[in-house]
Amino acid sequence: MKKMKRSKLNLVAMLGLAVSVAILPSCNTNEGCTDPTASNYDADAEKDNNTCTYDDAIKSGELTADETWDATRIYYLQGRVVVSAGVTLTILPGAIIKGKQGTETNASALVVAKGGTIIANGTAANPIIFTSELDDIQIGQKVGTNLTKTDNEKWGGVVILGNAPVSTENGDTEGNVEGIPANLGYGVYGGSDASDNSGSLQYVSIRHGGITIGEGNELNGLTLGGVGSGTTINHIEIYATLDDGIECFGGTVDISNALVFFQGDDGLDIDQNYAGTINGFAVLHGDGIGTDEGLEIDGPEGTTNVNGGFHIMNGICMSVGTSDGSAGDFKSGAQGAIDNVTFDYSSVGGKQVKFRTKFDGSCAHKTSDAYYHLVSPMGAQSLVFTNCDVTGGTKVYDGDEDLSASPPVQTACPTELTASQGTAAGVVASGSGSTFDYTTTFSWTAAGVRGEL
Repeated sequence: MKKMKRSKLNLVAMLGLAVSVAILPSCNTNEGCTDPTASNYDADAEKDNNTCTYDDAIKSGELTADETWDATRIYYLQGRVVVSAGVTLTILPGAIIKGKQGTETNASALVVAKGGTIIANGTAANPIIFTSELDDIQIGQKVGTNLTKTDNEKWGGVVILGNAPVSTENGDTEGNVEGIPANLGYGVYGGSDASDNSGSLQYVSIRHGGITIGEGNELNGLTLGGVGSGTTINHIEIYATLDDGIECFGGTVDISNALVFFQGDDGLDIDQNYAGTINGFAVLHGDGIGTDEGLEIDGPEGTTNVNGGFHIMNGICMSVGTSDGSAGDFKSGAQGAIDNVTFDYSSVGGKQVKFRTKFDGSCAHKTSDAYYHLVSPMGAQSLVFTNCDVTGGTKVYDGDEDLSASPPVQTACPTELTASQGTAAGVVASGSGSTFDYTTTFSWTAAGVRGEL
């Protein structure tokens, strides 16, 4: 009997303890979104529960302090957004930046001014994507569904300007980049620092851009003005741009693994004595968009920074459905080396690689054009082709001839021009060309994801 009584007492005690525990206040941490930049930020939350959401961000004008753009929201460029001198813009993997619509000088663009820095390092799994606001691509996606490879001129493009040497007109060592009014100041490029560092672009895709502002005044997919060798540029895609894919105005920056797909003008355009290396590239001409040249190459424009030259290697220029344009056009003062490059235009019956010449009053070739550099070695300023597939042939043309003029301007030295054709063909003997595997290298791109390579 005593044991029974003791058990009843124990039971009562246990029930009392349970009641007391039940009425104690909860110790659970208040969870919610703890990021102050999120649209659903909870100031009372003590622990983040991964529920943060973000509104889209609209950027315009000059950035005067460092910024970081990430993949949690879509960033919109309203007009020209300028990374000013002393400012660093960091763009994280997977970020999507969309340019709002605007024509001519009101076109949207991202401009990295001299002294500014961009760090845009994507990955193959999470590339950084610049595109148009009309593109229905969403966060986490690699491609949208509504714009195609022929949809261009929807916004401007990306411009990077640096302090590396350039050769502009009238002996100038600086220039003002196309597409930006000179009075604004931040369009200036060029200087004396060959190793200048403007930052890094890796695994970046630039789509549906390019704007014509006036004759000879355009925004390209990627414009590089006086960009130095301290800058890193690799794994770049330019997809469906109105004007050039990549244009280099002088500078010394090296570019590797670059794809230009369906450009409206030139694939790779070099001006003002660009003296860097482009290694591993593909220029794929598209149909119905006015494609011009695979490569358009010029040398110095002025009397400064005239030594040295470019190096273009391990790549292909190819037609994938257009008879427009040509394989390459080597023009005023072009000087450099072209190694292991294939010019494949067999699908449209072949395309010639062109070389410009001009004649003086005695019908001698002037020394200022590509043909003279090709056939009359000038040391570091020569134009040399090594192991390039040019089965479409070569053509020398008189830069002073203009058959579209009224009345037409005929070549003044037809006999000498005819003779130059055989000379050029003998110098540019066709080789095996490139073994660059662009389909694998660019599998991460819009063209690759869509199965267009």
